[in-house]
Amino acid sequence: MSMQTDVLSGHIDTSGFIVLGRTRVKSIIFQGSGGGAGSVDVFDTSVAPISATYGRSSATVTITKSAHGLKTGDRVGIEFQSAAGASATNGNYTITVTDANTFTVTDINSGTVTPGTACKYVDGTGGRWITSFLTATSQTTPVNILLPGEGSLAVQGLYVNLTNAAFVTVFYG
Repeated sequence: MSMQTDVLSGHIDTSGFIVLGRTRVKSIIFQGSGGGAGSVDVFDTSVAPISATYGRSSATVTITKSAHGLKTGDRVGIEFQSAAGASATNGNYTITVTDANTFTVTDINSGTVTPGTACKYVDGTGGRWITSFLTATSQTTPVNILLPGEGSLAVQGLYVNLTNAAFVTVFYG
């Protein structure tokens, strides 16, 4: 027999925190802005994700962020924006540092993405990527996603990055 917990919700219409502290994501409702294809990216973190750029050649993804401060073996949770209909695979990766401004990850898929494409990441001490959802170019009808089982665990808190999305409501508990 499982214990029942109250479900709470947070609603934002711009990127930001839903809640800080340990919780489980139960359901997500979001709506595209109708202003182009977009995404809703959910991170387990207590600090806002870092903006960077990337490119992919085959399975190697090179992320560029001036003075990133990471070291080889660190883990990052990262979401990759699309360029010309292609993107690297969002997820949690162990990195290899190439210099003070770049690091690489090995994508589980392969392809080509032009360098300079936007991405956001959190380092393993500051969080991880949980999930992402895409919005269609003209989507203006809310979409409700019910996470299966107990939902997704967030240890540090929930940060949602919105790109061309009108709002997100996250149910958690």
